[in-house]
Amino acid sequence: MEKISPLWKVEDSDSQADTLRSLIDQADATVIGVGAGMPAADGFSYVGPRFEDNFADFIEKYHFYDMLQAFLAKFEDWSEYWAFESRFVLLNGIDQPEGKLYHHFQQFLENNHYEYTILNTNGDNTLEKAHFDKDRVFNYQGQFSRMQCSKFCTPFTYRDDDLIRKMVRDQRNMRVPEDLIPRCPNCGAPLEVNKRTDQGMVEDAEWHREEKNYHDFLDKWNGKKVLNLEIGVGHTTPWIIREPFWKMTKESPDAMYVMVNQKDYLIPDYLDGQKVRLNGDIAQVVGQL
Repeated sequence: MEKISPLWKVEDSDSQADTLRSLIDQADATVIGVGAGMPAADGFSYVGPRFEDNFADFIEKYHFYDMLQAFLAKFEDWSEYWAFESRFVLLNGIDQPEGKLYHHFQQFLENNHYEYTILNTNGDNTLEKAHFDKDRVFNYQGQFSRMQCSKFCTPFTYRDDDLIRKMVRDQRNMRVPEDLIPRCPNCGAPLEVNKRTDQGMVEDAEWHREEKNYHDFLDKWNGKKVLNLEIGVGHTTPWIIREPFWKMTKESPDAMYVMVNQKDYLIPDYLDGQKVRLNGDIAQVVGQL
C-alpha cells in the first residue's frame, strides 16, 4: 500500500469494506459521488435481460446495445419517443423498487450519524426509494420521473405518474396516441424527460435548492478532515464528480480521496498520500459496511 498522509490511518486488511468503514469513521465529513456503477451493482443494470425483456421491439428496430444508448437516441417523432421513454421512466423511476445495496448504505450512514452529502449523476429513483434524506442529495443530472419543456422555455419541471402509466398501457406498435404526448403548459412544445444533454437541462427550483445545500455543506467542512468518496463513477462526465473531487482533495491537505471502482481509472500523481483505490466489487465493498 502506498504512503498515506499521517492524518489518516489506512491499515492493510483483507476486507476493503473494513478499509472504507475506517476511513469514513476517521473523517469529519464525507462527500459522496455516486455514479452508474452503484445502481448496476444493486441489480439495476442497463444491459442484459432487464433491457432486453422490456425493449425487445426497440432493440430489433434500432439495434441498441444498452438502455442508456436507447434513452439518448433520436426517435422518429414524439409519439415513438414517448413510447420508449414512458417504459424507461416506469422501469427506472416510478416503479423502481428499493435496492438492497442502497438500503444498506442509507442505514449505515444514518445509524452511525455520519456527516455526509451525496452528489448523484444517476437520474433514477434509487436514492429516493432508499429513503435518503433529500436535503443531503444533489441530483445534478435531473430525474427520470420528471419532465421538462423540450424548448427549455421555463425553469419548471413536471411529474405525472398517471400519464406515464397510461402511455405504457395504451401504446401500440412502439407509438403512443398523439393526445397523450405531454405538452408544456407555457409554450405548448412537447415535454421530454428531465435530463442533461449537450443542449442543456431545465434546472428548476428544487435543483437549485439541492445545489445550494450541497455547496453549503462543502463550505461548512472546507479545510477539515473530509473524505471525498466516489462510488462507481465512469469516465463519461468526469467534470461532475471525479475532477472536482480531485481538486477539492488537492486544495485541502487534510482531505482524502477514495475511488471505489473495479476499473483501473487514472488517479493523478499529485494526490499521492491523499488517495486510496478500492477495486473490489461495489456490492461487496459497500454491502459489507
